[in-house]
Amino acid sequence: MSGPLIVATGLVKSFGPTKALDGASMSVQAGEVVAVMGSSGSGKSTLLHCLAGIITPDSGTVVYDGRELSAMPDGPRSALRRTDFGFVFQFGQLVPELTCLENVALPLRLDGTRRKVAEAKAREWLDRLEVADVATKRPGEASGGQGQRVAVARALVTGPKVIFADEPTGALDSLNGEHVMRLLTGAAKDTGAAVILVTHEPRVAAYSNREVVVRDGHTKQVEFA
Repeated sequence: MSGPLIVATGLVKSFGPTKALDGASMSVQAGEVVAVMGSSGSGKSTLLHCLAGIITPDSGTVVYDGRELSAMPDGPRSALRRTDFGFVFQFGQLVPELTCLENVALPLRLDGTRRKVAEAKAREWLDRLEVADVATKRPGEASGGQGQRVAVARALVTGPKVIFADEPTGALDSLNGEHVMRLLTGAAKDTGAAVILVTHEPRVAAYSNREVVVRDGHTKQVEFA
């Protein structure tokens, strides 16, 4: 495709009297890794949630693949989050009652894929993310680093065009954090997925192609040399 995959323009979002975004704008090309940087409370997670269609901005637009995401009804937006978007959160947010294999297969199962097919694909991703040994374990029986790699596998199993990663290493030590970032960005590069990475850590942002800095709800583009 030509042009950016996602374009956000003039996003404004308030929660009560607090304005989280105040005219924020950014774009993401297919296949690139963009780090969204900012201090706590700067609006970076709100920006990510608007880009992913999880919340709707008060004003401004988000256009994904030529479609105005911010104007879509809930149903089509939810469908995109099952098929085109993958998510990795700070604490993984795996379903504790399911095995790691079942967690990875879950997005496929929710989209109607047969169990056998979904779990076969899930096993492939667990192996690729170097956590095949925890397939039959529940998330509580895996280490933090293993659990986060399971979460990355779950994000990638549907073959998404965009991965939204909100502080994906925030709950990990530096060694496990580096491991997760190498695997996440490497897998995204291999599949052609874009990654929008929210972080406040420069060592995590170093895995990106460029940075967008959020401060007081405004955005500033930072190009790497």
